[in-house]
Formats: sequence, C-alpha cells, structure tokens
Amino acid sequence: MPVIVTRPAAEAGAWVRRLAERGVAAEALPLLAITPVADAAPLQAAWRQLPGCAAVMFVSVNAVDGFFTSRGDAPWPATTRAWSPGPGTAAALVAHGVPASQVDAPAPDAAQFDSEALWSRVAGQLRAGDRLLLVRGAGAEGRGEGRDWLAQRLRAAGVQVDEVVAYARGPAPWTEADHARAARAAVDGAWWLFSSSQAVRHLGDRLAGTDWSRARAVATHPRIAEAARALGFGLVRESRPALDDVVASIESAQ
Repeated sequence: MPVIVTRPAAEAGAWVRRLAERGVAAEALPLLAITPVADAAPLQAAWRQLPGCAAVMFVSVNAVDGFFTSRGDAPWPATTRAWSPGPGTAAALVAHGVPASQVDAPAPDAAQFDSEALWSRVAGQLRAGDRLLLVRGAGAEGRGEGRDWLAQRLRAAGVQVDEVVAYARGPAPWTEADHARAARAAVDGAWWLFSSSQAVRHLGDRLAGTDWSRARAVATHPRIAEAARALGFGLVRESRPALDDVVASIESAQ
C-alpha cells in the first residue's frame, strides 16, 4: 500500500520522489498550505535590527525561507547565532548563506528534532538582557502558531524574546478527488505520513465523522502521534523525521 504524504505541496513532492527512490510507493495529499505573509514590513524591520540579536530561532525550513525573502542585501551578522530544531532547517540556513559555524542544532543522532533537543545544545548560551528573535509561522487568522516551550525558558532566564511571522500556514485546498482518496486511505491499508499535529487536525475537520480505526500512520514526533491516536487511527508508529527512519518504520510493520 502507498504512503500518503501530507506535507505542504512542494515538500510533499520532494518526499514522494525520495520515497520512490527507496522503492516505497507514495502519493502527495497535502493537508497544509504555506503562503507568504501579506505584509513584509515586519520582516524587513527584523533584518535591520538583526545585529542587536544574540541569536535567531527558526522553527522550520519555511520560517527560514520566508525570513530570507526579505533579506535584501543585508549580511548575516558575525555575532548572531542561528538556532534550528533539526537538520533540515540547519541545512536551509547554510544554503541561505549563514556560516555553518554560527548554526546551532540538535545532534544528528538526537532521539527527536524539536525545541527540547535544541535546548540541550544551547542552554546557557544567552544571558539575561540578551535578545533573541523567534521566526515562526502564523495561522490563517494571522496569529503566531507553535509551542512556546523554548521561549518561556528564555524569558524565565531574563532573555528578551521578540517574534516575527515569516509565513502563513493553513489548510491545503482539496479537490473532490482528494477527498475521495483520503476517504479510501482510511480503510485501504495506506500509510499516512504526518509531520504536523495541525495536519492531523485538518484531516479530522475535512473528514468529520470518519472511522479511522482501520487506518495506519507514521508520525515524526510523539506529539503528532498523540494527535493521530486522538483522531482514532488504529495503528500509529513513531519515527524520527529522517528518510531512513521513516522507511524503516514502514518496512518493519509490513
């Protein structure tokens, strides 16, 4: 049975190709859509204020890409650290020209790629009075989304945490064929690949009342797995988000 990849369209397409290269049949069925912010002025202002930041925390690859669209000709400050929750975001920072020596991220073999894993690497790096910029996404209504776990710890340590929204995230548009495919995947043995709790919520909203007890999912974080189980998925496997781990998780359950 194929793997249903639920990431935003561009990312889903890349994952489908990479899974196919590993001999895993996959289909893209995005549950999230990523769009630019309507007003780039806050991002441009953030770039002007960047030299005053001791560090910038990027929550995802999309946060990196959205932030750097407003860069202009501004250089990355030599004294500003760039924090990443995982290797994908770290690679995106380097691709945009941030020196690898200024990027902090969890170890490649970390059990999870998230704020907690990052904190184990950067705790104590900033002092009271330092300033950190948190680059994140926003929901359809324009409010910032995501967990505040790391920001709360920094503020408790006296660090000034400012935020800027670099992209908007909302439900992906679906066709009637998409709805039909999703309904079949609730019962035909396909594996749903979830990389976001919000994607799980959108699926539940789109197919309200669906019995998911025969459906199977691979979730790339325990919190995402919890969301899938809460929706009613009969089998949920947890995996690190790396391709090798996702493939191994699926193959081990065949």
